[in-house]
Amino acid sequence: MFGILYLILAFLLGKEIVGVLLPNRKGADGAAVSEIWVVLPASFGVGTLFMTWAVYVVSWIASVCMGSKSPLLPGNLVVMSAALLAAAAIYTKRWHRREDTTERRRFIKGRFEVREAVFFGSLLIFVTWIMFYVFHMKNGYLYSGFSVYGDYAPHTAMMRSFSYGNNFPTQYPHFGGEDVKYHFMFQFLAGNLEYLGMRIDFAYNSVSILSLLGFFMMLYALAKRLTGSFAGGVLSVAFMVFRSGTAFFRFVWEHIQAGDLWSTLAENTSFIGYTTNENWGLWNFNVYLNQRHLAFGLILVALAIWIFLEWVEAGTAHGEKGLVWFRDRIFSKVAWKSRNMECALLMGMILGLCSFWNGAAVIGGLLILMGFAVFSDGKLDYLLLAVVTVGFSLLQTKIFIRGEAVKPSLYFGFLAEDKTVMGVLAYLFEISGFFFLGIVVLLFFLKRRERAVLISFLFPAVFAFFVSLTPDVNVNHKYIMISYAFLAVLWGTAAAKLFSGKAWKKAAAVVLALCLMATGMYDFVVILKDNDGSHRVRVKMDSDVTAWLEENLESDDLLLTPEYSMNEVTMSGVMMYLGWPYYAWSAGYDTYYRAEKAVLIYTTEDDQTLKDTVEEEKITYILYEDGMEFEQHNCRENVISRNYPKVYESKDGRIRIYGTQR
Repeated sequence: MFGILYLILAFLLGKEIVGVLLPNRKGADGAAVSEIWVVLPASFGVGTLFMTWAVYVVSWIASVCMGSKSPLLPGNLVVMSAALLAAAAIYTKRWHRREDTTERRRFIKGRFEVREAVFFGSLLIFVTWIMFYVFHMKNGYLYSGFSVYGDYAPHTAMMRSFSYGNNFPTQYPHFGGEDVKYHFMFQFLAGNLEYLGMRIDFAYNSVSILSLLGFFMMLYALAKRLTGSFAGGVLSVAFMVFRSGTAFFRFVWEHIQAGDLWSTLAENTSFIGYTTNENWGLWNFNVYLNQRHLAFGLILVALAIWIFLEWVEAGTAHGEKGLVWFRDRIFSKVAWKSRNMECALLMGMILGLCSFWNGAAVIGGLLILMGFAVFSDGKLDYLLLAVVTVGFSLLQTKIFIRGEAVKPSLYFGFLAEDKTVMGVLAYLFEISGFFFLGIVVLLFFLKRRERAVLISFLFPAVFAFFVSLTPDVNVNHKYIMISYAFLAVLWGTAAAKLFSGKAWKKAAAVVLALCLMATGMYDFVVILKDNDGSHRVRVKMDSDVTAWLEENLESDDLLLTPEYSMNEVTMSGVMMYLGWPYYAWSAGYDTYYRAEKAVLIYTTEDDQTLKDTVEEEKITYILYEDGMEFEQHNCRENVISRNYPKVYESKDGRIRIYGTQR
């Protein structure tokens, strides 16, 4: 009940802010665009962003400054009460002024089509089904599909650190006792909703559904604005969900030659691909299922793109051509004069506050807007937006992270084996078919505005092939996915225009669509197979281990465990000395040092070495599980048990916990 109220209040707050940002818009056909498909997701995104930050800040103050053991209680009480009073005041005032009709007209501008409602209603059903398909509770167990649980492990641990614990100042549960380098606010939101009474799967899935559906709406609206085409909007969403690529065609050809195509298609449960780590699902719809906070960040990026398209339209509407036009867009007074400084500042604040929701989305958004700025009038607004965004990002970084948030380095080629220009182009063709390379042809058929938009959408993908920000270059795939998602708008509109032509053009449009979606469609089949009833990790939710840890450990306690991924221990929200190393390593933590110390503690035969290491690492509890290994080393319990008292043993006798603080 309270979780639903929270989301409603966030939406109402967001709608007021979005109403300031969005003036009337015109589509490609000159008609007013039905902005409900922008206002709905933008209101959810903006309102949730501001309200959740407010709850976090008040809760942080309650915990750190006032010593509250349940800081989410005052955090939610203060913020939700203020939001409820504000909403009541706003709508009471409007009712007295009879502004309800005006408000409805402002909320739904232009033509509202029933087929759009049917389309998004269908998408709502689809997104809800797939989110619960891969992550749900049943009969007291939490189930996570094989293709997603690896990402859910650190996410659920972070959620539980707030809903079950007091994670202020915030730490990373899989590398406790340190700062938090990973963007965690989406998980804080889900954890807060669980605290407010939602079951964990409903809490996580509800905001994930609203985020992904909202991004679909924004993509559709962008396509509709560029072309006025309903079909273009629908195809844009389809092309985003079902990726392009050569993997399926190569896979089919190989198994036709082997004579086992149909049996292989029926039995295969792994993502296909012939490039490095493509079998992880780096390029398909699975990304939006396991990295759920990405869609939330992209809603806000899409809002910025929607707003600043007006700046691009102004810049590309000038009659000059060639170098004269380009010179005037860079050096003229009109090119730099502010068009709407207040809007730029507010949008910069929104993007800046999104940094710890999804940092990759913010970086990708700034890169796209940098491309927009080249072609736009009002460049001063872009500069102000960038300064404010970076300023808020740095402020959060200084608060949450000790040391550097990222370590930028030049790294050409991304995951391409042949790190030459031709090797990178061949790699792009392998992972996306002609989706990226075919853009060269698409450029010849676009007007100046669409060309500017297309080129700008490429900037995050280009960035991915030249710069690495983290120890794990694999994470750059998100920048390519961001470019891919927005470029789907151009391909969707192109296919829709082609289909509206003569018979041969319709046939060509169908072939184009199949080529762009075939690999992604098979990937989706694999998602269904790899997350079905026999391909799921399950965690018992009423575990006595979870309950004891939640009741007895505080946020400043540090628990040494095996290298757990997701289980009854991580579900308690406690701070682990070292959970599954990849999560912390890819976020920038020194996992090698802690792994060495953990091995020493679990394997040493010397009492003093054990005591000195435990004290040095500030470990307050040691968990031992029957038959455990750590980094392929057989572990021993006898030294631990003779030096520290056993404070807990699980009902099945499998797990024992020793307290190191006498």
